[in-house]
Amino acid sequence: MGVGKGTVARAYAKRYGVFNIDTDDLIESFANKEVKEIFASKGEAYFRKLEQRTAKWLRKSVKGTLISCGGGFYKVKKLNKIGTVVLLDASFEWIHHRLKNAKNAESKLTKRPLFTELSKAKALYRERKTAYQTVADVIVHVEGKSMDEICKEIHKVSS
Repeated sequence: MGVGKGTVARAYAKRYGVFNIDTDDLIESFANKEVKEIFASKGEAYFRKLEQRTAKWLRKSVKGTLISCGGGFYKVKKLNKIGTVVLLDASFEWIHHRLKNAKNAESKLTKRPLFTELSKAKALYRERKTAYQTVADVIVHVEGKSMDEICKEIHKVSS
């Protein structure tokens, strides 16, 4: 959550001429609500059901496309059947600094309903870290790397 999945995906798609879709965007389109509204009105459990539905559609309908996934998407069943799972890895401190110092920091933080309380966000980060590493086919450490370096590393391991 907040590591830059969407930013990296857009840069990678542009560099290598592939399509890129975002699971949160797909869910928002399907539900006709923003993620934060879904969390507020229906709760996290409902949102996770929408993620599972999205994963099933991706498995059946999408090929040859870069898919950037929301922070909790690692929990969907048969994730590895969708494609190569690349984990963009960074420390919590680096992620928080990235979000806090972005040009549109308020928007970036508001868009992440699970990041509203720093102590809870940090606990969630620790809780998810091992799970992310378990489902990842490839781990790319992003701290201190340029977007070009990150894209090249992903391309090298996923081609």
